[in-house]
Amino acid sequence: MSTENLDSGLVLDAVRVTEIAAIAASTLVGRGDEKAADQAAVDAMRTALNGLAIDGEIVIGEGERDEAPMLYIGEKVGRGGAAIDIALDPLEGTTLTAKAMANALAVMAWAPKGTLLNAPDTYMDKIACGPGYPSGVIDLDRSPADNVRALAAAKGVAPEAITVCVLDRPRHAEVIASIRSVGARVNLITDGDVAGVIHTADPATGIDLYVGQGGAPEGVLACAALKCVGGQFQGRLVFRNVDEKERARRVGITDLDKKYDLHEMVRADAIFAATGVTKGALLDGIRREGGYIITHSLVMNSSTGDVREVRMRRPA
Repeated sequence: MSTENLDSGLVLDAVRVTEIAAIAASTLVGRGDEKAADQAAVDAMRTALNGLAIDGEIVIGEGERDEAPMLYIGEKVGRGGAAIDIALDPLEGTTLTAKAMANALAVMAWAPKGTLLNAPDTYMDKIACGPGYPSGVIDLDRSPADNVRALAAAKGVAPEAITVCVLDRPRHAEVIASIRSVGARVNLITDGDVAGVIHTADPATGIDLYVGQGGAPEGVLACAALKCVGGQFQGRLVFRNVDEKERARRVGITDLDKKYDLHEMVRADAIFAATGVTKGALLDGIRREGGYIITHSLVMNSSTGDVREVRMRRPA
C-alpha cells in the first residue's frame, strides 16, 4: 500500500465541490426529472473542480467518454497542482432526488495519482462492516448467514441482534432469505449503496453489515470513506457479458475473478466528502431558510483520521 497522502488543505476544497453539486441538484428535488437533476449536479461539480489548483483525473465517473460526455472516466480537471485520482458521483440517488426521497448525496473521493482502483462501470458483489473487529471477520465467499454469525460472535451478541443493509432488488432475494434464516434484521434501501456501506461505520445508524450487489464505481467511493473511519470491505467484479469484460480489460484489470479488499481498492490515504441533497440517515438535505442556503456535509481525511461535519450557510 502506498504511503502517499494529500495536502490537508485539499480537505476544504473537496467539501466545497460536493456542496456546490448538492445545491445545484437540490433545485430539482421532487420534480420527477432524474436526468436534469444529474446534469445539474455534474455541471456544477465540473465547474468547481476546474477552478481548483489540482491536476486531477477522473478514474471513477459517469462511464467512458463515448457513453457519458459528463465527468467521464479519463477526463482531466483542475488548473494545475497536486496530481490526484478522483472518484465521484455528482448525484448518488437520481431517483431519490426526482421523487424527493431520503438519502440523496453528492459524493467525491480524492487520492494520490495512481492509487484508486480504476473500476469499470459494471456490478460488484460487496460486503462491508465497520471498525473494531478482527481482520477477516467477514468474507465475500461465505454465505450471508455465515457472515452474520461470524460478526455476531465477534461483537459478542446473538445473530438476532445484527442488522444488515441490503439494496431492495429482486436479485437479492436469496441474500435476504439467508440473512433472515439466522434471525438477523434486514434494512432494505431503495438506492444509495455508498451511504449504505458508510452506515456500517456509524453506530448511530444501527447498521452492522452491508451485503449485496451494486455498482463497482460506488464500491470504490465507499472504500475511500471506510479508509478514513475504519472498517472492512471486500468486493468482486460481476460481468454480465463480453462487452463488460472488455471494459474491465481497457482499464487494466486482467484478473476478472479477483476478490479485492479495501486497501487494494484505495491504495493510499484518501479524502472523502459528501453533502446531503435530501435528508437522510447520514446527512441532512439542502434547506432554504430566510434568504440563505444551508448545507450539511461530511468530510474525512484518512491520513489524519479527522472526520468533520460541516454546516454551511450562504446567501441564496
